Amino acid sequence: MLIESFQNEKIKNVTKLLTDNRFRKKSKVFVVEGQQENARALQYDFKPVEFFICENIFKEKLPEGKIHLVSDKVYEKIAYRGSSEGIIGVYQTKESLLSSYVPKDNATIIIVEGVEKPGNLGAILRSCEAFGIDALIVADGKTDFYNPNVIRSSVGCLFGMEVYQAENVETLDFLQKNSFNIYTTLMDETAEDLYKRDFTQRSAVLFGTEHSGLSDFWIGKGKNTLIPMAGSIDSLNLSNAVAITCYESLKQKKG
Repeated sequence: MLIESFQNEKIKNVTKLLTDNRFRKKSKVFVVEGQQENARALQYDFKPVEFFICENIFKEKLPEGKIHLVSDKVYEKIAYRGSSEGIIGVYQTKESLLSSYVPKDNATIIIVEGVEKPGNLGAILRSCEAFGIDALIVADGKTDFYNPNVIRSSVGCLFGMEVYQAENVETLDFLQKNSFNIYTTLMDETAEDLYKRDFTQRSAVLFGTEHSGLSDFWIGKGKNTLIPMAGSIDSLNLSNAVAITCYESLKQKKG
C-alpha cells in the first residue's frame, strides 16, 4: 500500500524521531536517510525496524525487512537532507558501555568533552573512522549520537566506530586502569608538540569545546599537547584539530 497522507501515524512517528531527542531515547530507535548510510548501518549489524521507500527516486535493490512505499510528497516531508536518495530506515539503537570496551595494545582514543554541535561530532566521527582511531568517547556530552545531523555529517561513519558516552570521572578511571598515555590540549606553557607524542602505545587525546577548551577537571591529568602552527591564530576548529591528530596517529603507526 502506498502511503500518501501526512497524517499517517507511521509518518508522524518518523517526523517526531527526526526532531525530538527525548522521543528517540524513549523509543530506542533512530532514523537513517540515504543509500550509503543505510548500507553502512546494515553492514555493521544495526537491526532495522522498517524502511520508507519512494520508488520514483530509489532505483536500487530493496533491502530486506518491512517496507512502506511512500509518495513523492510524503517522502519530501520526512526527508531531512538537501539532496535525497529515496530511502529512509528506522533502526534500533545500540547500548554501549565504556566498561565493556577492551582496547588494543596500541589503541588511540579521541575524547571530546562537552561537544554540543551535531555537525562537529559527525565531522569528528568521519575523521576518526578515516584515520583508524579505535574509539571515540564523548565526555559529559550534550549531543545525541543518533541525532540525524550526526549521522548525515559522519556519512554513516558512526555505525562502524566504537563510540561511548561517559562522565569525566568514569573516562579518567577507564584511561588509568587501561594504562593509556593521556594527552590533554590545555592552553599553557607546559604544552609540547603533537608530533613529539608517541602514538605507537595506548594513547588518548582530549579536546574541549571551541569556546572554552577543556574543563579544569583535566588540569594535571595528562601531558599537555599542542598542534604547532605558523600563523598568527592560536587555535583551530575542533573538528580540524581532531583530524590532524588522527592523521598523526595513523602516520606513526604506519612508520
